[in-house]
Amino acid sequence: MTRSLYRFSCLAVMFASAAICGGCGGSSHTSTTANTVTTSGSNVQPITVNSGPAGNYANGVFTSITVCVPSSSTCQTINSVLVDTGSYGLRLLSSAGGGALTLSLPQQKSASGDAIAECAAFVSGYTWGPVVSADITISGEHASNVPVQVIDPSFNSVPASCQNGGIPENDTLQSLGANGILGIGPYVQDCGGACEQSGTQNPGLYYSCSSSTCQVTAETLAQQVQNPVATFAKDNNGVVVELPSVSGSSPTLSGSIVFGIGTESNNGLGSAAIFPLSSSGEFQTTYKGQSYPAFVDSGSNAIFFLDETLTGMMVCSDNAGFYCPASQTSESATTTSGATSSTVSFNVMSADMLFSNRLDYVFSSLAGPNPGSFDWGLPFFFGRNVYTAIESRSTPAGAGPYWAY
Repeated sequence: MTRSLYRFSCLAVMFASAAICGGCGGSSHTSTTANTVTTSGSNVQPITVNSGPAGNYANGVFTSITVCVPSSSTCQTINSVLVDTGSYGLRLLSSAGGGALTLSLPQQKSASGDAIAECAAFVSGYTWGPVVSADITISGEHASNVPVQVIDPSFNSVPASCQNGGIPENDTLQSLGANGILGIGPYVQDCGGACEQSGTQNPGLYYSCSSSTCQVTAETLAQQVQNPVATFAKDNNGVVVELPSVSGSSPTLSGSIVFGIGTESNNGLGSAAIFPLSSSGEFQTTYKGQSYPAFVDSGSNAIFFLDETLTGMMVCSDNAGFYCPASQTSESATTTSGATSSTVSFNVMSADMLFSNRLDYVFSSLAGPNPGSFDWGLPFFFGRNVYTAIESRSTPAGAGPYWAY
């Protein structure tokens, strides 16, 4: 769905009948699809790939989280929250948008008492709503008093500057396709130092809202929407997303998030190749002789890339966000960071053909066009244990941020 906000942007696409959401040693290896999915442990959270709460999501991976009014036992468990290694922070769809959240959480306020809201821009759309505080529990992990965005189409009036990107508002269940987004990418905050600035240096994610108007405001790092994992008391240096391999397509698929990297007996790096990220938060992928900035994103429901030659690759007529080759194609690309490289093989099939069977929602060979960057979306995760290390946090392979598999 995502890869988001000022730090990044990505996309996901649903079925055509729905809205388009629109320092480690060098090594070289060939990626394989053999992995083990961890099923027990206090740091293990079940995840499922299925059609989502709106019944229209292809390759959406979901989990449940529990949120509470801070320092209280007033809590609510929210199911069908999208798991997204390409964004940062928890965003929950309010009941006003058809989502599950009904719990009243304390509103974040400015020094003058105005409500703080956020316009969280993704390539596929934006989410709008207030910033609140919540205690968060996922499996046996806990985070206290964390800034969270409530996605609420009824909150105040969406400022014009939030709408100027020309992307749709994803503030309903049908447009978002999930009850929320759990952003567990390689950074702590969803914006960072840029949003602490005033004036034109501020990218305009956060707003101070009176009863009638909302104005762009500076937001300290501590007040910004936070990656929940980074705020855990333990196992807070990253995550491992584990999903079994898929042959073709399937109705559902079950896997796990394992919190922490090298912090427990069940989250060691093993022989995983380490790909440190550049200052822009990316590494490189070379495909058919062309090099692209790349990222790993469970919230993107396909592998998105630009086939410069278009040999055998055609954009679908019915599902324009995806490729529809005449027959299955076998592709490969090389991921690189410093002296570390890996060759990844993948298949591409016609999305129109895949989507013709509405009993299946898990697709190993789903791909689509994405000029300018290489988005290793959810099919990349099938059959791999994929590690996301959080910035400045110590791990056995050095401090993050990095991806590893």
